[in-house]
Amino acid sequence: MNPQANLIFIISLLLGTTITISSNHWIMAWTGLEINTLAILPLISKSHHPRAIEAATKYFLTQSAASALVLFSSMTNAWHTGQWDITQLTHPTSSLILTSAIAMKLGLVPFHFWFPEVLQGSPLTTGLLLSTIMKLPPIALLYMTSHSLNPTLLTTLAILSTALGGWMGLNQTQIRKVLAFSSISHLGWMAIIIIYNPKLTLLNFYLYAMMTATIFLTLNTIKVLKLSTLMTAWTKIPSLNAMLLLTLLSLAGLPPLTGFLPKWLIIQELTKQDMAPAATLISLLSLLSLFFYLRLAYCTTITLPPHTTNHMKQWRTNKSTNIMIAILTTMSVMLLPISPMILTIV
Repeated sequence: MNPQANLIFIISLLLGTTITISSNHWIMAWTGLEINTLAILPLISKSHHPRAIEAATKYFLTQSAASALVLFSSMTNAWHTGQWDITQLTHPTSSLILTSAIAMKLGLVPFHFWFPEVLQGSPLTTGLLLSTIMKLPPIALLYMTSHSLNPTLLTTLAILSTALGGWMGLNQTQIRKVLAFSSISHLGWMAIIIIYNPKLTLLNFYLYAMMTATIFLTLNTIKVLKLSTLMTAWTKIPSLNAMLLLTLLSLAGLPPLTGFLPKWLIIQELTKQDMAPAATLISLLSLLSLFFYLRLAYCTTITLPPHTTNHMKQWRTNKSTNIMIAILTTMSVMLLPISPMILTIV
């Protein structure tokens, strides 16, 4: 793609995100979401492969339906209460429709079917944008309306997302699909806590975005898309592969890595809210996703391809690792000891 066009699309993405997260009026928030959708479509379909075009079409249709529901929800609320302010979403029907619309935008179960397919059809860099920055505006809208959302509905969506994100990721061989189901599972953790402690949802999102960015950028550096190629990629940049192992375990939420922090805080908050059964259930369901993270980690560093014939070793690349990946990897692995400081900032 033309670098100038690429730059325009990236700037439009940032603009759309900024408009949505800084707006008070529903129409401005909707405008930001639309700018985001239109800016990401060329980035999804830039390879001109039939699968990329299919992914862009699926993304466009889903996001259009979700945007229409956001508009419908805000108009219903304005009709009943006379308020266009985002924080004044008080009508129960409006908040129900909005929750469905945001679930569709984010890819929460049962509106998750588009997300793995779209991620599979996109390049790794676009996949990174879809998994991180494109999730920020809908989560910001949930954050602003969190006081009027339905707790039962969100808890149900969250537990279903964690369950299906774990189960459906178990038999995948394409790494992008595994990361898509990982994203659905993590969104479940964010959705369950948004009503009780919205700041914790944002903290979880920031840490998740950081760890996912590390994984996508690492995979982009070693040019890996499937588990079978991941097994033979360890000869390219061995040190980067070792750090990828730690980042995957951090994303799984194992102590003493960064990813343990949000899970620990969310379980603590749910227990304070007398939701110990929900906390127990969501913790047990996250063991499903732990399995596929361990499988990815195992393929990354521990296994050789399972056949006895001599296979061709990949050339070790001399290019130095990107400084961005180095910083992100360090943060993805080592932030747990400074968690008290992080909590004072949040």
